[in-house]
Amino acid sequence: MPFEPALIIELALLGLGTGFLAGLLGIGGGMMLVPFITIILSGRGVGPDLAVKMAIATSMATILFTSLSSVRAHHKRGAVRWDLVKGLAPGIILGGAVASLGVFALLKGSWLALFFAAFVSFSATQMFLDKKPAPTRQVPDTVGLIGAGGVIGFLSGLVGAGGGFVSVPFMTWCNVAIHNAVATSAALGFPIALANVVGYVISGQEVQNLPLYSIGYIWLPALGVIASGSVLTAPLGARAAHTLPVKQLKRVFASILYLLAAYMLYRGLTSL
Repeated sequence: MPFEPALIIELALLGLGTGFLAGLLGIGGGMMLVPFITIILSGRGVGPDLAVKMAIATSMATILFTSLSSVRAHHKRGAVRWDLVKGLAPGIILGGAVASLGVFALLKGSWLALFFAAFVSFSATQMFLDKKPAPTRQVPDTVGLIGAGGVIGFLSGLVGAGGGFVSVPFMTWCNVAIHNAVATSAALGFPIALANVVGYVISGQEVQNLPLYSIGYIWLPALGVIASGSVLTAPLGARAAHTLPVKQLKRVFASILYLLAAYMLYRGLTSL
């Protein structure tokens, strides 16, 4: 699989775009990356089942870098709720490990694609509706936060996203201000990515027909180029989140997500 200049440009543009979105909306970029990496790998002869799995794993690995870059900008503005990061992280690590070490390796890529499509559609719908929580609702206690973290980590591990599609709605549902929820979600991206990446590397060791320069399910060329682009634009997105009309931007982004979900639905159904 030659690593030609056109491929570098494609991956760099992906990195620049998803890094900005990660900072702006508190997502790790996975919802954008997975469909496009799937297309790129499929176009280079990787089988449909393996292409989806590698796209999910590689997308998650980029979040290690995007999260650090994004959260630094949010932290400077005092927007990160570190008490929530501390409360959710243990459950996130446990849920991510269960997903990436066990369930991910057992499920076919076609089912993962369908699962991805369903959750991206759910996330897009949540962005469109922008429901307001009951004013009396509060953040749960320690046990509740660990449980919520487990769900976030597990779902993230199955779809290769940084958890923002679950953690941001969860925190706003608990009456955490949207800017704090976005910033905290960016901080949560690192433990989510770390737990899942370790699992993807271990569970992918025995997989056959991996493309060159892969470690487990992670495709290193895509990781390197996308991460390099994303760390440049994630701080720009984080700064923009405090000045731009995020509600309107969410609805535009939700429209894009519906299209990407439709593509992954098609991939999943045609490869069953």
